[in-house]
Amino acid sequence: MSLEPFLPYGRQLIDEDDIESVVQVLRGDLITTGPVVTHFEHALGQRIGASSVVACSSGTAALHLALLALNLQPGKRDAAIVPSITFAATANVARFIGLHVVFSDVDPDTGLMRDCDLEAALFRARSDGLVPRVVLPVHFAGQSADVPVLVDIASSASCAVVVDAAHALGSQEPGGIPVGSDQSTAHMTCFSFHPVKTITTGEGGAVTTADPDLGQTLQRLRSHGITREPSAFMNRDMGFTEEHANPWYYELQDIGPNYRITDIQCALGLSQLGKLDRFLESRAAQVARYHERLAPMAPRIRPLKNLHRPQTGWHLFVALIDFDAAGTSRAHVMDALHKAGIGTQVHYIPVHTQPYYRQHSPWAELPGAMEYYRRALSLPLFPGMTVDQVDRVVDTLQSLPELQV
Repeated sequence: MSLEPFLPYGRQLIDEDDIESVVQVLRGDLITTGPVVTHFEHALGQRIGASSVVACSSGTAALHLALLALNLQPGKRDAAIVPSITFAATANVARFIGLHVVFSDVDPDTGLMRDCDLEAALFRARSDGLVPRVVLPVHFAGQSADVPVLVDIASSASCAVVVDAAHALGSQEPGGIPVGSDQSTAHMTCFSFHPVKTITTGEGGAVTTADPDLGQTLQRLRSHGITREPSAFMNRDMGFTEEHANPWYYELQDIGPNYRITDIQCALGLSQLGKLDRFLESRAAQVARYHERLAPMAPRIRPLKNLHRPQTGWHLFVALIDFDAAGTSRAHVMDALHKAGIGTQVHYIPVHTQPYYRQHSPWAELPGAMEYYRRALSLPLFPGMTVDQVDRVVDTLQSLPELQV
């Protein structure tokens, strides 16, 4: 057993100023949705170049709100295209609104949906008698999918595009377009602020869009579908006394969930957002060190293929390990690392193999997703981690006889 502190695969970094920011809200008058939420939304929009930001209770809530805002009113044969390498939430939200899910394959060396994967999924959907309505590309491990290309393909198929950018705060698309900015051609982009993400609000998420109408719809849907904006009132006889809006009045114009985020969470988010550049730099340095130290272990161990986007805000460090060639198993390697005080994880089990989706989605052989999954192991990567700790992880891997080249 290791005598060093346990090294998890990921964790938050909370400083005293983060704690003080939350304490100030707790000592104030409002702790639920209030002015700090608005401040966080504004700061996030400024940071990534988005004119409309709607913060909410989780990354899953962000994805669900985005699909609700499209008002697809799906029929019995309507479908969403989702890459199989993602967290289950990306697919689940499509089911929440009544869409079938058609899974796309991915590049086995990056985990990302490519143009050929999307085209094949659209073809399969139509062959199964389904009507694709929305595509949900996933930015994986911090690297962005080629959104401009995917949007062109989706548009030609009359599909909206909602990007799952839970892994990619601070990243850029090809051409230097900030993920989630108004320059992106996607209809909406969704972020997560779970503790292992680049910044955290505890739990939380956000949707960004360049479309002001979608932004207003997202805000309304986030809180039950209710609006308190007098200019939007439909029942003017109830909403106004003479020319003045009645202060108690609100209108339910849509039906929506309660996905509000709190001032407590957004106080933490605001403080964390001020450290985003430092967190990104720390992660980039760790990734560079992993690449340097793992190079002698190729081809048995390789990092994800680096697409060299203008900027990548790395969320995960995934090692692709040829367990078969090594004559070992992923379970054995994970157990050996755990005994040495090093945590690992697998991101992700291909969603199309999950029992629920085997029953509710058209089956497809997705060799890229399965080849990726066969080799994937996420190694520790988080802002508080040091380069020395990266060395500790690699030294431990190199000490395992079966992984020595």
